[in-house]
Amino acid sequence: MDLGFLSDPYLQSWANLLLRWLHLIAGIAWIGASFYFIALDLSLEKPKDGNPAIRGEQWSIHGGGFYYKRKYTLAPPEGIAEKLHWFKWEAYWTWISGFALFVLLYWGNASVYLIDPDVLALPVWLAILISAGLLVLGWVGYDLLCKSRFGQDERMLGAILAGGIAVAIIVSTHIFSGRGAFLQVGAMIGTIMVANVAMIIIPGQRKLVEAVKAGTEPDPKYGLAGKQRSVHNNYLTLPVLFIMISPHYPMVTNHPWNWAVLIAIAAAGVVVRHFFNLRHTGRVNWALPAAGAAIVLVLMVLLAPRPDPALAGAEVPEFAQVQTIMASRCASCHAARPTMEGFAEAPKGVRLDSPAQIRRWAAASAEQMRSEAMPPGNMTEMTPEERRAILAWVAAGAPAR
Repeated sequence: MDLGFLSDPYLQSWANLLLRWLHLIAGIAWIGASFYFIALDLSLEKPKDGNPAIRGEQWSIHGGGFYYKRKYTLAPPEGIAEKLHWFKWEAYWTWISGFALFVLLYWGNASVYLIDPDVLALPVWLAILISAGLLVLGWVGYDLLCKSRFGQDERMLGAILAGGIAVAIIVSTHIFSGRGAFLQVGAMIGTIMVANVAMIIIPGQRKLVEAVKAGTEPDPKYGLAGKQRSVHNNYLTLPVLFIMISPHYPMVTNHPWNWAVLIAIAAAGVVVRHFFNLRHTGRVNWALPAAGAAIVLVLMVLLAPRPDPALAGAEVPEFAQVQTIMASRCASCHAARPTMEGFAEAPKGVRLDSPAQIRRWAAASAEQMRSEAMPPGNMTEMTPEERRAILAWVAAGAPAR
């Protein structure tokens, strides 16, 4: 995919860095505001004066001062202030920066990060088309479901949505590379979350404001729809945050059962989020974080590397052979001056172009070889025998002979 002037690897690196920084800043702002308002909403107490127009109120202290907050059932009888604070651009910029980053890395370098021939050999244009189609399909399907009769039953809706996300995970991991599949699912969920803000929450709030200014009774359906989508966004946050950091951990993205791993981690995130939501209402259920921790511990045990029978008693290769393998299969990217197209520098600073550097990164290299995360999509065609040779050499202590 031709990205114009961004085809230059050095400029790509800067675009990557700056977009990640913006994505992080906007994401923190959005998630912080979302978590705060959910916590506020759940911790409201009945008004002391019994005012039926007030749904709840809260006293709090922060930053060296006291705050008194009230939430109205529909609209303030006395009207609203001219200056009204909105929360939307945090969400918009999180998606804009995240989507731009996804395009830059996973569409712009689809043959490296999105496609894995061992999963499904796809031409670049088709992989990008499927990826874009899934983003649209995810939002349309979710929105129609929420507006259907199932949207009136939160338990039923939650179960169907959980099943839909599981299907999206399974489909993505059987089309794209492990790393690409995880980010594809994250992009789908992130698109749903920001579309909730742009298409449902903010338009509904505008309707409420218009009604108040016109002196008419606001339609409660807008508030109810906005609340429903806000709660969905709240529960989806922790799974998305895990997906954001997952590319750094091939033990989960490249595991043969990576789809089951992501489903389990997403479930753990939802369970933990529910614990905090209950806690904001004054109820504490320690079984929820215990269940989340149990899921993670079980995964740690199940994903732990097993001894490779092929390595038992395997002959330890000479270091010269290891160097030859690294030079032909790895050093095109992991070198002081990479020759692989699209790389301006060695990924994560890992160099494998000299004896000292090969031995320095031996353990890390073994992890990548074991998970088959590297080379990405096996684009340098490393053979199973070469992988076993590297692993046998590392297991023997990475001798310099």
